[in-house]
Amino acid sequence: MGALPVFRWRLAPDGYATRRQLRAQGLRPGGQPVAAQLERPRRRRGPLVAYLYRVDLAKPVRPMTPARRAALAKANTARRLCPACRRDAGYVIPTALGTCVPCAYPDPHGPEGSTR
Repeated sequence: MGALPVFRWRLAPDGYATRRQLRAQGLRPGGQPVAAQLERPRRRRGPLVAYLYRVDLAKPVRPMTPARRAALAKANTARRLCPACRRDAGYVIPTALGTCVPCAYPDPHGPEGSTR
């Protein structure tokens, strides 16, 4: 296999699309290899790279089934559950914290608040 064709940012020919562009058209790469790449030069750093797929080889997005919808709902609920206090945080818990914000940063003055 040869090297990938490289195009400048916004200058890719018709027939190529990124994953997001495919998704907007209701398509997915469908197991095809990366066909080309876009490069956007940056100062003092390496270029930004976006991988392109051929639109003619893309397949339609698989439909959402009731079982898949239930599995996604269960996974998203698990991401909201704090492992320390076992409460629903009301938001997706950041992986950097690992717990809800009150558990990660407990108030040193207790639940009453400031001592001033």
